Amino acid sequence: MQVDYFRDMIVPIIGGLGVFLLGLEFMSNGIQALAVNRMRDLLAKFAGTPSKGVVAGTVITGLLQSSTAMTVMVVGLVNAGVVALRPAISVIMGANIGTTLGNGLIALPLGPLGLLGAGIAALFYVFGKSEKTRNIALACMGFALIFYGLNLMTGGLKPLRNMPEIMEVISTLRADSFGGLIACVLIAAAITALIHSSSATIGIVMGLGASGILDWQTAVAFSLGADLGTTITSWMASLNLSKNAKRAAYAHISFNFIGVAVMLPLFFLSMPLLEYVMGWFGGDPGLPVMVDGKETYPLVPVAIGLYSTGFNIFNTLLLFPFVGVFERFLARIGHSEAEAIEDYSTPKYLDRSIAGDLIRAVPAVQKETLRDLQAGAVFLDIARGKKGVPEDPGEHYVAVDILNRDIRSYTASLFRPDMSYDQLDLVASLIEEADFTASLAEALHQVARRTKRQKFEAEAQAIVTAALDKLDLALRPILPTGPLEPMLPAGHVQSPPVEELRLRTLKGAGITPAERGAILAILGSVERAELLIARIDAERRSVDRSAVLERMEKLSGAGGRPAAGEPGLVPAQ
Repeated sequence: MQVDYFRDMIVPIIGGLGVFLLGLEFMSNGIQALAVNRMRDLLAKFAGTPSKGVVAGTVITGLLQSSTAMTVMVVGLVNAGVVALRPAISVIMGANIGTTLGNGLIALPLGPLGLLGAGIAALFYVFGKSEKTRNIALACMGFALIFYGLNLMTGGLKPLRNMPEIMEVISTLRADSFGGLIACVLIAAAITALIHSSSATIGIVMGLGASGILDWQTAVAFSLGADLGTTITSWMASLNLSKNAKRAAYAHISFNFIGVAVMLPLFFLSMPLLEYVMGWFGGDPGLPVMVDGKETYPLVPVAIGLYSTGFNIFNTLLLFPFVGVFERFLARIGHSEAEAIEDYSTPKYLDRSIAGDLIRAVPAVQKETLRDLQAGAVFLDIARGKKGVPEDPGEHYVAVDILNRDIRSYTASLFRPDMSYDQLDLVASLIEEADFTASLAEALHQVARRTKRQKFEAEAQAIVTAALDKLDLALRPILPTGPLEPMLPAGHVQSPPVEELRLRTLKGAGITPAERGAILAILGSVERAELLIARIDAERRSVDRSAVLERMEKLSGAGGRPAAGEPGLVPAQ
């Protein structure tokens, strides 16, 4: 029978690959829109130790169905300081296991139903009213398109068996020798690096195997190479991020490369074991099944899915004891004095385990808010170009903003239905102080940003320095003392008012228009900062916080009853 290569091969292969990739994208986007923020919070919460990190990485990647999204998320969390390098390494180990769960789903024989499922899900997506319904429909539509795309690719690859020239070339790609195995692994790694999806590579290989183009052992070897190629995505995601984020990406690369290097000598020994396990899942993957008069190999995708899962579990068990070694080795890469700079994006004092105890939680919030204020004061050092501080005010502002949001979220969680009015007023005061502190950090960020952006000559620089010293003096009364006191430059004893600095700016003969505009903008931010400093100080005085806590401690010591002479706490009405 004459084969129309364009209609019967090119269209279904390219179209099927496109539909497959689109399905992966739809499913990942839908699931992430539904739960990515929750997944991020869960990851930051549960990935505190290496063992928990493996479990969190496996479960969350299994739900998101994208090791790429998971790895990029981990790199981002490390960059933000939410997850440390050591647990991040273990999370990436778990992500490799979690993504193989999707490979098992791809192996299911649901291709003919894929288009029907995608059509039904598309109707819900188009006519759905709520965002949640549309996201669920998008995920389901992507899931169905994966199977439909794989079914198209499988059908388009079948005619290759009747083409001697093509079969002669493909027959050279056989994992029946060590050299052939390495060639298959490298080709699969290159394909994965190009399309940035190990799942897509495995989908293509499953189609080739199910069509009989590749024998099942060679198809399994190709799936091994997909684990190498997928590391390119995490590396690209980390290019413009922090050194710790880069190290997390390097951990992903080294973990996969070491695992493949260990598995290569064991590959031929593992094949009999895979054949034995396949006995529980349908039998010999090399036996054909006749469908419409043509030979198919439906168990090859199952074998690929099982092998991929087994390999990643084996790799994790093998390298998990060496997480500490990975961390120590990676920590040496690109180490510099700049890494000694404190990471303000991660809270130091906010402990979720004490959130139910107001007596302990309030001092923790106060300490963290003072630390947030200290982080804002660092903008003055950035503006002065001081050594040992972040160079980019924008990056530092992101860290400060993350910390402030964590403070407000934690403080809001302290509210309880049975709290007295005094206690409610205390918690509300803490939230308002944190909000004013966030606004102050924004004003100080503007000062640093404009100072770094504009180059000032001597006359203009003298005004800018006076403005920075003025802020320095204004901040000192509300900054923490003792061990928390920041290393700020000493300010002048006397501070000129903003109006005087503005007048000097307008009358300065040697000040250029660009310098004059920048200084006026800086002085506007200084005025806002001074108002916020005064508001923070007033907020602290608005509630006698220590008195409320003292009464609570006395009530606690008296078994919940007011001590003699104490008025007790009035319940909120």
